[in-house]
Amino acid sequence: MNKHTLKKDWIHNRSVYLLAVPIFVYFVIWNYIPMVGVALAFEEYSARGGFVFSQWVGLQHFADFFSSYYLWRLLRNTVLLSLLSLVINFPAPIILALLLNELQNELFKKIIQTISYMPYFVSTVVICGIIVDFLGYNGAFTSVLVKLGLAENKNLLTIKSYFRPVYVLSGTWQGIGYGSIIYLAALSGVDQELYEAARIDGANRWQQTWHVTLPGIAPTVIIMLIMQIGSLLSSSTDKIILLYNNQTLEVADTIGTFVYRRGLIQGDYGYSTAVGLFNSFVNLMLLFTANSLSRKYSETSLF
Repeated sequence: MNKHTLKKDWIHNRSVYLLAVPIFVYFVIWNYIPMVGVALAFEEYSARGGFVFSQWVGLQHFADFFSSYYLWRLLRNTVLLSLLSLVINFPAPIILALLLNELQNELFKKIIQTISYMPYFVSTVVICGIIVDFLGYNGAFTSVLVKLGLAENKNLLTIKSYFRPVYVLSGTWQGIGYGSIIYLAALSGVDQELYEAARIDGANRWQQTWHVTLPGIAPTVIIMLIMQIGSLLSSSTDKIILLYNNQTLEVADTIGTFVYRRGLIQGDYGYSTAVGLFNSFVNLMLLFTANSLSRKYSETSLF
């Protein structure tokens, strides 16, 4: 593209470029400038030395982490929580969107949508506070389980076997409604003539869903799946920190919570940055792998 073409394009699309400026500035300030902090992963950082004069240790922090006693526990918990969330929470909004799409009563549909969206707009701190109260000693949910003979009258969040289901299912409750919005938008774009043709061929509602609806929203589903896989090792750290305790640390401690404790609580910024950088690198590799496989087998990809 030569200089004349660039100038012509700028004149023709000037308003679009100007609209993009705030977005560009946002990403530069909050995403690119902070990347300077990656240097901490290779330093024994001290406040006195700063970025420039702190002792350079190279890959020592990575070596210490890979030989750490906590490595496999952190990887196991992070992968398990992320996989459980992916298996349960990824299809849940799709199923809700499909069910809402079948509703004929618009008023009832809007009521269900509003109710399902509401938990998403409640802060994680409040959500976790509700969970702690409901599952605590003599909590509402605990009392119901005790009366049914399914649990002891104790704080359920101190029981290791309960932590993962609580974490995953509370995520389903909080995100299922909001997550269904994008699939409802995709459903609205499916050609209605395809449904007519399917009905003429004698297809029932289930067959129409299987042969028309799902293929129609497949590209959207694939894109969202790629993005989910790309953040597979990024569990909801703030939520885990608000829910876990010493009794559940063995099954709840993830890479994110370890970075939080080691960096913000213990002040070991170099080591925690190295662990966080490793986590981001693995997520990046997962994203590229998922995208490549999707492009090869489905011809749908992010890039």
